[in-house]
Amino acid sequence: MKSNMGTIDRALRVIVGLVLIALTLTGTIGVWGWLGVVPVLTGSFGICPLYSILGINTACKKGCDKK
Repeated sequence: MKSNMGTIDRALRVIVGLVLIALTLTGTIGVWGWLGVVPVLTGSFGICPLYSILGINTACKKGCDKK
């Protein structure tokens, strides 16, 4: 699959995901914090299935996907 996430989008997802996981491990928040695994994985791989469904591409600068 082709990457559909830009650098900033990927970095923010990984950071937010790691924060959620850390908060869960420290007992600050409940088990729902394990959902942080999802943004870590999507940010790491650079592919967001929801973006594909909605036709969003943050990796593409304006007009680059039109041929």
